[in-house]
Amino acid sequence: MVRATRAELPGANLIIAGLGVTERSAKQLARTGVPIVIATDGSLKLPPSLPRNVEVRRVDAAAPDAGVEALIAAEPHTVVVAGDVFRRQGEAWSAGQRIVDARSRGDAEDAVFADLLRGDLGLIARHINKKISFRITRYVLCHLKVTPNQVTLGAAALGFLGCVFLASGNYWTMAFGLVLAQLQSVLDGCDGELARVRFQQSAIGEWLDSLMDDFLNLCLVAALGIGMWRHGWGSWAAFCGGLTATMFLIYNLVSYRELRLQGVGGELLKIRWKINGGRDMKALWATPGGISRTRKIVLTLGRRDTFVFAWLVLGILNLYPVILGWAFLVALPCVVTAIAQLVMPAVAPTS
Repeated sequence: MVRATRAELPGANLIIAGLGVTERSAKQLARTGVPIVIATDGSLKLPPSLPRNVEVRRVDAAAPDAGVEALIAAEPHTVVVAGDVFRRQGEAWSAGQRIVDARSRGDAEDAVFADLLRGDLGLIARHINKKISFRITRYVLCHLKVTPNQVTLGAAALGFLGCVFLASGNYWTMAFGLVLAQLQSVLDGCDGELARVRFQQSAIGEWLDSLMDDFLNLCLVAALGIGMWRHGWGSWAAFCGGLTATMFLIYNLVSYRELRLQGVGGELLKIRWKINGGRDMKALWATPGGISRTRKIVLTLGRRDTFVFAWLVLGILNLYPVILGWAFLVALPCVVTAIAQLVMPAVAPTS
C-alpha cells in the first residue's frame, strides 16, 4: 500500500526525473507484480493512468489515519509505504529514501540516473556519451512532454542529416556530418534513459531504436564512400562503401529474422548466435572467460558508440581511408556471423 494522504505532504508533491514521488513509488513497486493499493484522501493529485495492478482507494479526508488502518486490518499482510518515500527498483521492501525537501529529492534523482549505468556499456558510452546524455535527459527531456520514441526519431533525423553532409565531399561539411553523427549517438542514449526513468519501456520502442541505429549505420557507410569519391579518393572508395553497407544489410536482415524467430524482442544483444555456441552476447560478456581478450578488443572497436566517436576524430584529421577500412573490418565479422547463422546446424546453448 502506498499511503498518499495529507500527512505525506510536501514530499509527495516533489518531482523526480519527470514523475511525482507518489506516482514513481507506485510504478516502481508495481513492477514487482504484486497488487498495489494507493490510499488517498484527495490531498494529492494522482496521475490519470497507473499500472493495471495498482488500485486507488479513497479514505475519509476527515480521518485518513483511521481509513488507512481499516484497509490494513482487512489485509493484515500489507506493507505500507508513505507517499513521500522513494524506492529504487530491485531493493528490498524495507529499503527506501524518504523525500522531504529539495536536497533529498536531488539525492533520489541522482540514484535514479546512477542505476542507468549498466555494466555492458562501452568505454565511450560510459565516459563520454552518458555524461552528456544524462544531463540532456535529466534537465531537459524529463521536463518536456516528449515520448522516448519521439526522441529516437528526432535523433535519427539528425543523424541522417549528418549523412547528407558526409556525402558532400567537402572537408568541412564531411567533418560537420560526423559531428552530427556523434551528436545522434549521444542522443541515442537519451530515448532509453527517458523510457526507463519514466517507466515507458515498450517493445515498439526497442525495435524502433534498433531499426534506426541500423539504418543510420548503412547510410553512414554509404555516405562515407560517396563523400570520399567526391573528395577525390577515387571510385574504389564508393565501391568499398557500397560493399560494406551491403554486408551490414545482410547482417541486419538475418538479425531481424533471428529476433523474430527467437522471440527476444528488438535488442540485438539478445540474439543467440550459433557461432557463439547458442549464447547471446550479454551472456558471453557476463561469463568469466566467455570472450577472449583479443575478441573483446575487436568487439569494442565494433561498438557503435566507439566507432562513431573515433570516426569523428579521424575525419577531423582527414583520415577517411582509415575510417572506411575500419567500417569494412567491422562489417566483415558481422556478415560471417550472419551467414554462419543460416548454414550452421542448430546448437544447444552452453552454460
